[in-house]
Amino acid sequence: MKRFALLLLLVTTVSFSQTVTSKIEPVSIEQYEFIKKVNQFYPDIPLTKQITNFYSDDKIIDSKQEFDLRGTPFSAYSLAVGPYNTTMKYDYTTKTDGRTHGGISIFKGDVIKTVYYEDKNQYEVFINGKSVYLKKY
Repeated sequence: MKRFALLLLLVTTVSFSQTVTSKIEPVSIEQYEFIKKVNQFYPDIPLTKQITNFYSDDKIIDSKQEFDLRGTPFSAYSLAVGPYNTTMKYDYTTKTDGRTHGGISIFKGDVIKTVYYEDKNQYEVFINGKSVYLKKY
C-alpha cells in the first residue's frame, strides 16, 4: 500500500510539472489599456512601457510591472498584473504612508481597490477612486 501511494504521488507530481519562462517585453495593448484605466482613478499605479511576462505553455500566467524608482516617492514598489488584465496586486513603500499593499479589480466596469496601510493600521476600500469604507485598528 505504501509503495502504491508513493508511486501515485510520483506520477501525479511528474504529470503536472510545467515549465515557466519569463520575458521582459513591451506592454501589450490589452495590458496598457487595463493599467491606463486603473491609473485614471489611482495615480499611485504608474503607466510603464515594459513588463515582465511569465509564460507556461505559451500563455501568460502572470506579469510584473517594470519601472525606474528614481525621482518617485517610492522606496520600494512591486506590481503584478493578472493573466486576464482584470486584476493586479501591489506592494509599495513611501515616506508618507509607509508600507502599503492590496489589490485592484475590474468588476462590472468599476475599478475597485483595496488598500492595507501597515504603518497606519488601517484598511480602506475605493470604488472608481472614491473611498467607500475605512477601518482603523
